[in-house]
Amino acid sequence: MISRFSAEIGTAIATAGLGLTAVVGSLEYGVGWGAAGPEPGTFPFYIGLLVTAASLVTLAQTVVGRAALQTVLVDRIQGMRVASFFGPMVLFVIASLLLGLCVATALYLTFVMWLQGGYRIAISAAAGLTAAIFFYFVLEVGFQVPLLKGPFEAALGLY
Repeated sequence: MISRFSAEIGTAIATAGLGLTAVVGSLEYGVGWGAAGPEPGTFPFYIGLLVTAASLVTLAQTVVGRAALQTVLVDRIQGMRVASFFGPMVLFVIASLLLGLCVATALYLTFVMWLQGGYRIAISAAAGLTAAIFFYFVLEVGFQVPLLKGPFEAALGLY
């Protein structure tokens, strides 16, 4: 069970971390005004400061209004639903790194359609393969965007 208070605190800390990351990263590119205009890191620096400031305000409001935020945000059943959605996506990312993007896409769509969508396995596999082939031709061939390759693409000589 996750309370709304805990979620607000966690979100405020996470977004403050992202804002600080943008601030620190932008310092590598220079912040301020150069001979040709603003340095490359100026815009990300100020956006990072804005995100960090907003996160700190959210954190302060959450701590001050703690009593009103004690309601349950996610109970066990809702948490399981969220996990059933994000779990396959995590496996998709791992499969993409190990097997390549096309194979992982075909597997992900096949199993999600079959297990969560209730489609027959043949329909799910056909949709997964069709989508993977479509993405390959549109992105890799049409737009020449290199996709993650795996052992299957290497065996087919698609490098």
